[in-house]
Order: sequence, then structure tokens, then C-alpha cells
Amino acid sequence: MSILESRTSSSVRPADRRTFLSALEGRPAFGFIGPNWFASVMGTGIVANAAATLPVEVPGLLLFARAVWVLDVILLAVISMATLIHWTQHPRTARGHLDDPAMSHFYGAPAMALMTVGAGALLVGQPLVGQGTAVGMDFVLWTAGTLLGLWTAVAVPYKAFTTHEVKQDAAFGGWLMPVVPPMVSAATGPLLLPHLPAGQWQLSMQLACTMMFGLTIVASLVVITMIWSRLVHHKVGAAAAVPTLWIVLGPLGQSITAAHTLGATAVDVYPAPYGRAFEAVGLVYGAPMWGFAMLWLALAIAITIRTVRAGMPFSLTWWSFTFPVGTVVTGTSGLAAITGAHFLVFAAVVFYTGLLVAWGTVAVRTGRGVFSGHLLRAPA
Repeated sequence: MSILESRTSSSVRPADRRTFLSALEGRPAFGFIGPNWFASVMGTGIVANAAATLPVEVPGLLLFARAVWVLDVILLAVISMATLIHWTQHPRTARGHLDDPAMSHFYGAPAMALMTVGAGALLVGQPLVGQGTAVGMDFVLWTAGTLLGLWTAVAVPYKAFTTHEVKQDAAFGGWLMPVVPPMVSAATGPLLLPHLPAGQWQLSMQLACTMMFGLTIVASLVVITMIWSRLVHHKVGAAAAVPTLWIVLGPLGQSITAAHTLGATAVDVYPAPYGRAFEAVGLVYGAPMWGFAMLWLALAIAITIRTVRAGMPFSLTWWSFTFPVGTVVTGTSGLAAITGAHFLVFAAVVFYTGLLVAWGTVAVRTGRGVFSGHLLRAPA
């Protein structure tokens, strides 16, 4: 069993589902709460946020999105509390996550979870909490997520470069997790820009988000190249790691989204002709990158179907089927808004439907795994 399988796999026996936490067999429930748990917050939040960006109006969809956002706020609080208890009761295990060559990469998840909930406050939560509270929530969560994400973008690769023992066939989708948060900052930061004072404050936010866009896209292309190389030379590998191939869609879809959102605010911030130039980037960059995203999506679907037929155990890595797909939804919706292309509108709806199916499936199975205690068990 690989390191990744031992930390995420959950082959739930029928008997384990009958009694609450029966699979723990007396072991502590908070003995192993890793940063990968925050992927469930990311995956739930993107369901709400993507609904707000769809280029079509669906009766009741925004009410559904608000309910999902409230659920996500609760989920963030619960997992944050569980993580705090874990660090308090099991500090040695908690400190070991950063030294683990597989788990350390998932430290990007908490940063993106914070920003996903924050963006949801402005996109769908305002009617529930009011504009002032929504802006305050997003400001705090975006700032915290951005700072944490910039730390992961440096600290995790540094550990990989200096202390982690990394095999030649070790590259997997999770390697993108620590470098993607700055792209989430770039995509969601423009939501706060209208609430900042005009002048240097808005200019600084626009420039910072653009620079973080560059940080992630360059680092992501390097990592994606290594993942492609590993697949060519070492093939698909462990079944438990296959869902992480979908993480590649994250920086692709989120960069298309960021190009759109940054382009929409650039005209009011940058002097001519640069504002209009950045506005054009939303399409000039977004359309070609969407093409590569579709290529990777086709490959990911084919490999996943192949693996499911052979047997793919449920694990927390299945949350990789949610957030990355959600970023493709928001990116496609942005392109549809710019171009008015009907096939992009259709594609956004299809992708969102797939996101709902994936989220519902993974959420139910995660709930079962928590109830039985199987997902709470420390790795063997």
C-alpha cells in the first residue's frame, strides 16, 4: 500500500456502517485530521459559487446556492475545530503532516477553503447576512487564505526540495495543491476591489492579484509537466491517487476565471491602454487555456473510468472531483459572458450538472465514512 493510499483509503465493510464510529475500535476520533479534510469545504463552497456565475437563470438555483453556502460555513467551522482539537491532543502527528511527502501538499486546501467561503459571502450570502457582513467576512477570509496560500507556495516546495524523500514516480495531482491558492486569490480578489478606496488601494489589489496569477500559472505548468511525464514513464499508478489527476483542472479553470475577473476590473483601475488590454486577456488567454482544459478533462475521465472498472476505493481524494470541476464551470461561464457563445453556455450548464452529481456522491460517501469512523482512522 502506497503512502497516499494508507492516508486516504477507506474500504468500508458493511458491519462498520451499523454503529457510530465502530471502525475506530476504540482509537481516538481526532487522532488523524489532516489538512486534506479542508478539500470538502472547497468542494462544497464551489457548488454555491459556481451557481452564482452560471450564464443562465434557473428557478430556485440561487436559493439552493445560499443553503449550500450556509452548509459550507458550518463545515468550515466544524473542520477547523476538529483540526484545533487534533493539534491540541496529537501535536506530534499534526507536526508530522508537513514532513510527509504526500500529505504536506494538501496544506494548500485550508487556504483555498477560507477563500471559497469568503467569496461565497459576496456571491450568494449577501441576502442572508447583509452587504456589510458579507464584505467583512470576505475581507477577513480572503486575507487569511491569501497569506496562508503564499506560505504554502513557498514552504511546501521548499520541504520537497530539501528534506522530503521523493521517488521518481511520486508526482501526482496533489503536488499542485500548495501552489494553486494564489490563483484562487487572483480569481476572488476582484470581488473586494469595488469595496476598497479608489486610487492606490485598488491599484495595489489589482496588481497583487495579477502577480499571484503569474505565480501560480508558471508553477502549475511546471508541475503539470512533471505529472504528464510520470504518467508517460510510470503509467497511472495507485488507484487511490487517480482522483487527484482532476486537480490539474483546478489551476486551468481557475486561471480562466481569474483572467475574466481581473479583466473586468482592470478598465477602472489601469490607465489607457492597459486596462482594455487586460480586459482582452480574459478571452485571448481564456479560450486557448479552455482548450487544454478540455483535453485534460477527456484524459481524466478516460483514466477514471478505466480505474473504476478495475476497482477504485473511496477516499478523501474523491473530493478532487468537485472543486476543480467547479473552477471549469466558473471559467466557462466567464468565457460565455464575454463571447455570448451558446455552446459555452451549454457547456457551463453540463459541467455544473456534473459537479452536482460528483458533490452529492462524494458528500454522501464522506458522511458514511465519518459515521462509521473509517475516514477518521490513522493510517496503517
